[in-house]
Amino acid sequence: MHDIRAIRENPAAFDAALARRRLPAMSPEILRLDADRRARIAEAEAAQAEQNKASKEVGAAKGRGDEAEFERLRGLVAEKKADVARMQAEAAEMDAQLRDLLMGIPNLPLDSIPDGVDEADNVEIRRWGDPRGFDFSPVEHYEIAGVKPGMDFETAAKLSGSRFVVLKGAVARIHRALAQFMIDFHIDKHGLQETWAPVLVLEDMMYGTNQLPKFGEDSYKTREGYWLIPTSEVTLTNTVHGDLLDQADLPRRMTAHSQCFRSEAGSAGRDTSGMLRQHQFEKVEMVSITDAETGLDEHARMTRCAEAVLEALGLPYRTVVLSTGDMGFGARITHDLEVWLPGQDKYREISSVSYCGDFQARRMNARYRPAAGGKPEFVHTLNGSGLAVGRALIAVLENGQQADGSVELPGVLHPYLGGKTRLTAEGVLA
Repeated sequence: MHDIRAIRENPAAFDAALARRRLPAMSPEILRLDADRRARIAEAEAAQAEQNKASKEVGAAKGRGDEAEFERLRGLVAEKKADVARMQAEAAEMDAQLRDLLMGIPNLPLDSIPDGVDEADNVEIRRWGDPRGFDFSPVEHYEIAGVKPGMDFETAAKLSGSRFVVLKGAVARIHRALAQFMIDFHIDKHGLQETWAPVLVLEDMMYGTNQLPKFGEDSYKTREGYWLIPTSEVTLTNTVHGDLLDQADLPRRMTAHSQCFRSEAGSAGRDTSGMLRQHQFEKVEMVSITDAETGLDEHARMTRCAEAVLEALGLPYRTVVLSTGDMGFGARITHDLEVWLPGQDKYREISSVSYCGDFQARRMNARYRPAAGGKPEFVHTLNGSGLAVGRALIAVLENGQQADGSVELPGVLHPYLGGKTRLTAEGVLA
């Protein structure tokens, strides 16, 4: 959420930043509502002062036997009390309107972010690894002979409908091995704290990490009012919801392996083949909570953490900075990691690492005490995939596929597979 004081102080800069996201100027509406709200609060305070003054004078009038003045003052007290209640209710309503308005406005991009309309305007930062040359035509993951026995879309459709998958046997084990490898890698190599948290959260938690109110249709809500998390960014970030931390305790670096759930309402018709875009999937998430000074350095560090996983798996990738037309609602800067998928002959997103500044912290009221003293400040939050497990599975299968339908598996997975090194064309580990 945005700082109303910053908008008051420099509305032109606020609107200019929104224009880079191809949004209209919003400061006039915000400032009008803010001015009306503040005026109503001032009126209520003035009426309250008049009520308090009249209340004191009622007793004096009664004491000196001035019945007429007593009745007049008593009527004035009642009138001012009603005025105060009405004005306070109107101010509260305006405050709610202003909060709702600010909640629906995306974060402001950093000045360094490239302007753009969509993903075509993203800018590549670097590449790692050379896509493998094949002496046959590589196919997509679900077409590999050794994968077919363990990747069952028909049974999943019977159970749950479209965009679900049942993984079986060796493929299920490779999927599990990937998740275990990645969480261990982040703990052992990057010093992240392993965290296990619920996948059902209260509505306030979804507001805290800006899934609501803007993107409610992309998530699932239970009859009891809980929300299924679209990513464990929601739970990890909200662990500091409403907290006042000490700066000495920052940064907090967490990782979690969890189930994630997305209705994908905004992506109808996209990536319907295979398991690239599913309603239920797994991710190893990274979240950092920092102070105001170190957030951008932490963003660079988190990007390297995600890149290191791809390098350990031997998967070619490229890192891009998202343009203003493609970056997410809550981000000030986002690096996407795109892994090479030979079956599609293109790079596809496997991780997004975003720096949100204090945008989410204002929604969560999460602050820290500066070590040097002074007023508490809002923490800064970051999140990133480290990595999406299903997409990592796709990349491992497609990049390791052989002409006979078998798959050579990355060496870092061998210990998690009981020493097995390949998926045979018959769909078993060997």
